[in-house]
Amino acid sequence: MKKIKIKGVVFDMDGLMFDSERIVQLSWDQAGELMGLGRLGHNIYHTLGFNREKRKEYFKEKYGEAFPFEKFQELYRQCFQEYVKENGLPVKEGLHEILDFLWREGIPMAVATSSGQEHAEVNLKREGIFQYFQAVISGNMVSKGKPWPEIYEKACRALNLLPEQVLALEDSYSGLRAAHAAGMITVMVPDLLTDSSCVDEILDGKMGSLLEVRDWIASMR
Repeated sequence: MKKIKIKGVVFDMDGLMFDSERIVQLSWDQAGELMGLGRLGHNIYHTLGFNREKRKEYFKEKYGEAFPFEKFQELYRQCFQEYVKENGLPVKEGLHEILDFLWREGIPMAVATSSGQEHAEVNLKREGIFQYFQAVISGNMVSKGKPWPEIYEKACRALNLLPEQVLALEDSYSGLRAAHAAGMITVMVPDLLTDSSCVDEILDGKMGSLLEVRDWIASMR
């Protein structure tokens, strides 16, 4: 892998920092069954990286305009919160290690998540990592969500860095396409999606964990 000068890092949140996508999938199954629609969790593979509006559009297109998305969203969020309250929200391997490393190295960080601002801040504060980030750019802060580049462009501006100086860490195809379109360095850390063949041509790297990303960045310092 070529040597790259990284001056900033932008993290996706769900599936990248937190092992939350599997809980969302379970919550969609539960909500679907409560609504009498059967399990709906399999749809997550087609909507990873989407913000609320884009997910709504997906469900309406697949199940028809009459699909009660607002009710579905309310129910699955309840299921999600109940699960987290009982079991906690696990973090991905290497999260604290890479944040500590980047902090010590003086490399500024931001978050670019399709989730809402309140949800994002609650997760980050509960884990005790909110203070690491100069900015949290959420899905409700952009007019077009991933795979459009706006969310990553805003994150780079918040770091006061050019996109080509900033590393984007993502687990979803939509997120990687958004970061690439913004002109950033792109690294995939797979979660639910493991096959990178459809995005390989836009990747600067694919790594198994955030620990591996930390070691890669350290090797170039």
